Amino acid sequence: MSVRMKLVRFAPMVAAVAFLGWQVHAQTGTPPANDAPNPYTTIRDFFKLPEGRVWGSTSAVDIDKDGHSIWIAERCGANSCVADPTTGKLSAIDPILHYEASGKLIKAFGAGIFSAPHGIFVDRDGNVWITDYQDNAIRAARGAGAGGAAGAAGGRAGAGGGGQAARGGAPALPATPPKPDPSATMGHQVFKFSPDGKLLMTIGKKGGSLDECCFQPNDVLVASTGDIFISQGHNDAPGSKQVIWKFDKTGKFIKSFGQFGHGPGEFDQPHSLAMDSRGRLFVGDRNNNRVQIFDRDGKFLDQWPQFSRPSGVFIDKKDMLYVADSESMSVSRNHDGWKRGIRIGSARDGKVMSFIPDPDENATGTSAAEGVAADSQGNIYGAEVGPRQVKKYVKK
Repeated sequence: MSVRMKLVRFAPMVAAVAFLGWQVHAQTGTPPANDAPNPYTTIRDFFKLPEGRVWGSTSAVDIDKDGHSIWIAERCGANSCVADPTTGKLSAIDPILHYEASGKLIKAFGAGIFSAPHGIFVDRDGNVWITDYQDNAIRAARGAGAGGAAGAAGGRAGAGGGGQAARGGAPALPATPPKPDPSATMGHQVFKFSPDGKLLMTIGKKGGSLDECCFQPNDVLVASTGDIFISQGHNDAPGSKQVIWKFDKTGKFIKSFGQFGHGPGEFDQPHSLAMDSRGRLFVGDRNNNRVQIFDRDGKFLDQWPQFSRPSGVFIDKKDMLYVADSESMSVSRNHDGWKRGIRIGSARDGKVMSFIPDPDENATGTSAAEGVAADSQGNIYGAEVGPRQVKKYVKK
């Protein structure tokens, strides 16, 4: 047998072993934490949209500086604000919504700016920060052939988890990392708006960059010092740039930290950010099934697997930690036994106290809350990508 034939023969085995090793690594650790009590009642259809509108996918929800009104970013009634992928035309719908505590809409803005809003943060001055993790690159319509399908998948890698096989199907190795498309005129940026919708700052180049911020920015957070943190890397392929960017309050770059990997301080989809009263940065390291904790300079401090697979993280003023898991046992290839839902506990000691389970136990895709926030009264809000809803949870 020639060397070439041997390589061809054993290539699938090598790939399978590599995938198995990656999967086993991600499965080891803490037993599933599914037994905490659920002291919450679910309120559906709490937020009212303008007449004629329907909810799109949303992973972005936060509380205003007043402690009780709510900000939501949804994807223009779909899972993208690109109205026509064959031209890159953006939707005329305002995706950024501000609601009273009663659920009444106060204002909406942001039409024609976003490809797909993903993360949200309201700073101390009431300014609203939004990440746009996709782009409007020109792509053939679905069903237009193999080239068109591949282009759509590559450009929308964030929406599907990047290379994850359907549950029950053959395991797939992570996809090739996507890269900026030169036809894109929008996307992969972070925007700062005043409370009335005036654009105040933009971070990143239109269409994205692999050398600097941003490409697939997931979330944004502004510390009390004014420093800006942005998590990047929605694709789970080795080689995909998975980092936290740090800027000063003027948007000047300070540093970045992290890389793709599974060890302490490394990331595989740093999907969400939060900061506690001590100034520690909590990162929802989703595909590594853990919350990682850093100081403000990016020094690794700890990692917590007990909050499951974190799509969303939020910390309130009492240092209560809220973590949304929207993928375990449905999208996830490596977290069997863990139930989807929202886990609530202490950001001080890491104890899980409550658990709001996903009511759909048989989901085959992203389900339940992906984004999460809690107001000053302790009410919880869950923003859902798959079900395209925003639910409210109140203490019983």
